[in-house]
Amino acid sequence: MDKKHKTIAIIGGGPSALFMLKRLLETDAKFDIDIFEQHDRLGVGMPYGKFGAEAEHVTNVSANEIPALGISLENWIALQPDGHLKAYGIERRGFSAYRVLPRLIFGEYLENSFNLLLKKAEKNNVSVKVHYNTTVTDITDEKASVRIVTGNLGNFNFDHVVICTGHNWPSDKENAQAGYFQSPYPPSKLKLRVNCSVAIKGASLTAVDAIRTLARVNGTFTERSDGFLTYNPLKESAKFKLVLHSRGGHLPSVRFHLDDSRLKNTSLLTWDELMAHREQNGGFVSLDYIFERDFKRLLLEKDPEHYEWIRNMDMEAFIADAMSLRETVDPFDLMRGEYAEAEKSIRRHESVHWKELLAMLSFAMNYPAKYFSAEDMLRLNKNLKPLISLVIAFLPQSSCREILALHQAGCLELFSVESDTYEEPMPDGGVRYHYGPSADPECIDYPVFIDCTGQPQISIEKFPFPGLADAGTINPARLSFKDNAAAGLMLKDGIENIEQDSSGNYYLKVPGIGINDYFQVLDRFGAYNERVYMMAVPYMGGFNPDYSGLDFAEEASGRIVKGILNLDIAGSQSETFRL
Repeated sequence: MDKKHKTIAIIGGGPSALFMLKRLLETDAKFDIDIFEQHDRLGVGMPYGKFGAEAEHVTNVSANEIPALGISLENWIALQPDGHLKAYGIERRGFSAYRVLPRLIFGEYLENSFNLLLKKAEKNNVSVKVHYNTTVTDITDEKASVRIVTGNLGNFNFDHVVICTGHNWPSDKENAQAGYFQSPYPPSKLKLRVNCSVAIKGASLTAVDAIRTLARVNGTFTERSDGFLTYNPLKESAKFKLVLHSRGGHLPSVRFHLDDSRLKNTSLLTWDELMAHREQNGGFVSLDYIFERDFKRLLLEKDPEHYEWIRNMDMEAFIADAMSLRETVDPFDLMRGEYAEAEKSIRRHESVHWKELLAMLSFAMNYPAKYFSAEDMLRLNKNLKPLISLVIAFLPQSSCREILALHQAGCLELFSVESDTYEEPMPDGGVRYHYGPSADPECIDYPVFIDCTGQPQISIEKFPFPGLADAGTINPARLSFKDNAAAGLMLKDGIENIEQDSSGNYYLKVPGIGINDYFQVLDRFGAYNERVYMMAVPYMGGFNPDYSGLDFAEEASGRIVKGILNLDIAGSQSETFRL
């Protein structure tokens, strides 16, 4: 690289930007860095500040699972005043690296980590300018540079831009429809005293956030002598009930002791193995290969007994076996059983290996997924992702106790629904929720309805920087089919998101925009842009199925720095292929 300082714009100042700055400061290269943050804090983003959390919301990761920052979370907690910890319900004596924390105090830790990086940059004579309360309204690629357009500071030009805008929760319909919420964020809007049934679409961790807020506004929890909770609704909320609507009628799995950080695992697929496999497989990465290599082989090492149980199972057979218990046991009874299993796991510091390795598999296939065939991506979305989303949710024990208490009090129930549910706004407020199979539709009216299905993938038409979309700098992500004839039949059968190009080739359109291994955006010809990098959650899920979390931000930022410095992937990366 030449001696000229490369100029870098980071759009957004949340956790992704934190790790992006960390990675840039770890190099010997010369950078001038500008960070554009639309609010007045760094590091917290949506999940760990007032826009995504209240005092009752907790993380689903512990200190031992997060990437290294300037000071460890455990050491930072040790420096906090007793009164500050007490305000968050944290007992200094009982805290350990394996404990989850309230999200707001975790946000303070991330903010402190960001400030430490700014001090490091100043010490190392790296120019970092932070533009608080600044909204970037557009980005355009000028071929020799990238132009950043802001609403209040004018325009800037940079050599590279990294888009780290984080979560984007829709709210465009909320003001026009009373009782209808497109997401539970910010949670302050759910501080509703209600005396009716509230519909919650989804049963994931996003739904748990809504549950924890609404339960506290409409009643109280009391701890019992056995450590479980009792819930008592307020008199004015005597008819308060939360009704979860879950595809398949499932609840997320309970958090247990985790042995290994995904970032530290050295048993996963290596880059050389990946390239050799692609060469033998027509340029594709086989989902079955990833399943065997990054799940079953690791299970043989960690838990030979469980491996023997599944050794002759293919992916679909394993999924059917893993889901069989969930299909036959009441979900709340299953949660009680998983809670007991998790308590034993935590007490003994012994992992539930197959569940932990399923999380490892999800992380490991994140980056090779862009090389999946369209057929394998359809299998992944239909079969494996539903299991993964349940098992690796890692529902904290405190949330589990609250769910069980609400259910026992008759204030929480779970409905199994089809995948094609929809909401119909009612003239006087609320919605009519259609949840049955399309051939035999069922519906029910709810005065309050909350969509908690998680971060939606935002279409390219709603991409917040039209200058990149209109110029074709970014384009929708898509995957090739291995079997063109079969793809043509799928298209005739009405399977969605299949398209054919002028040469007769078939593709599957997947959520988000196209990016390469360095997170550089791709144009419609598949050519990468060396100036524009995408790291924002709602816009890259098609090529990165497990695209959120601090471990993802740590690894993705490392790959982006390699792209900025024009470093070779194979020649500069660690032994294990994680990206």
